[in-house]
Amino acid sequence: MKIQGKMFIWLSVFVLAMAIVYGVWSKEPAGTTALFLAFGLCIMIGYYLAFTARRVDAGAQDNDEAEVSDDAGELGFFSPHSWQPLSLGVGGALAFLGVVFGWWLLYFSAPVILIGLFGWVFEYYRGENRTQ
Repeated sequence: MKIQGKMFIWLSVFVLAMAIVYGVWSKEPAGTTALFLAFGLCIMIGYYLAFTARRVDAGAQDNDEAEVSDDAGELGFFSPHSWQPLSLGVGGALAFLGVVFGWWLLYFSAPVILIGLFGWVFEYYRGENRTQ
């Protein structure tokens, strides 16, 4: 994590320099504000990674002599299959179509979104995946 923290801190320095140069030359407030906000985001991520790197063991990416296989292992648990994201996607699409065609379409999209959300949250409490 040390390397990632340093990368984001150096990226934030670069974004700050570009924000200052862009603000002076363009005198355009929206882009300058966006660049300063990007600087803030980069510095937050860089600080978090550098702060966390001091409290955890060094990973394989922090060792210059490490091999690719040193970082191998289990990455986590991923759902083998789920229909809930499809339900959420359809509900979200209907909701955004409601902005275009009329707010009445939200009455149809809200139940689809809620069914998908509750199904996703409680996916491993019922059905065939209950024991996973």
